Amino acid sequence: MGYHARDVLALGFAAAAMGMALGLLQYLAGGRHLGDVGLAPAHAHGASSPASTHKQLFIGVNVILAAGLGIALLAFNGMLSAAAVTSGVGYMLLFVTLGFFVWLFAAKSWSPTERRQLIAIVVLFVGAAVFWSLFEQAGSTLNLFAQRSTRNVLVGVSFPASWWQSLNSLYIILLVPVMAWLWVKLGSRDPSSPAKFSFGLLFAALGFGVLAIAAQLAADGVRVSPLWLALVYLLHTIGELCLSPVGLSAMTRLAPARIAGLVMGVWFLATSVGNYLGGAVASLYETFALPALFTAITAVALLATLFMAVSIKPLRWLLKR
Repeated sequence: MGYHARDVLALGFAAAAMGMALGLLQYLAGGRHLGDVGLAPAHAHGASSPASTHKQLFIGVNVILAAGLGIALLAFNGMLSAAAVTSGVGYMLLFVTLGFFVWLFAAKSWSPTERRQLIAIVVLFVGAAVFWSLFEQAGSTLNLFAQRSTRNVLVGVSFPASWWQSLNSLYIILLVPVMAWLWVKLGSRDPSSPAKFSFGLLFAALGFGVLAIAAQLAADGVRVSPLWLALVYLLHTIGELCLSPVGLSAMTRLAPARIAGLVMGVWFLATSVGNYLGGAVASLYETFALPALFTAITAVALLATLFMAVSIKPLRWLLKR
């Protein structure tokens, strides 16, 4: 890594540290307005005993250690390859995700209300995983399209394809106040969490629809206008702002009190699953015609949108009973 690259990396970490420090100062300055929120732990009927919790924690730690030891032994013997690691991560994510939800629904201590909450959590989890599989292709599929098929010139000045990665952050800074004002302005007409998930998936689908048109224009090797990618990132960012902020909030409200922290952690597992799926789709970039690939992704996203939209009323009915 060259000297200039090290400087850029150091500045990036310094900027992140500065942002975290400012966030901590803001929390200390405004913490008095939070009252007693979050100070007292929730005590739910049927919660696991400390001994049971410690036993589960002990088993989990030992499973992780055993898996790490197995991977280390395979690497030491030269039996690991990039493809093997990728497959292993995929199987692990599948095992952890399915195992968690099977364990969750197999428990007999849930009340009927809590079981309905768990069903809603599963539906939102699936929607989030599909969304992140689309959105997180910004660092792979969209970056390749920016590098190979986009005319990266702004007001006569060329810029590297990697700069596109900053556009999402810029859009977030600009759009967060607008979205926050909109949800408050709607008041009692504020869409439900499943409805916002549907909007998120819809905007992700629209983004890949735009990308499919741009790929068709670039099919003969022509570099398309940067406005195409700018629109794609805008649509994806709007989708992110519809889904991401309400996702963790929805998990907090839907999760039974005894596993609220666990469910919030599982919400981030949906991001991991989505990232893995997005990487699998990005691996097809070299083998499929781009218009066909992006059209297929758009179709899958629209089907997921339809599924989530159809689930809105059933989820409301489940949670109201």
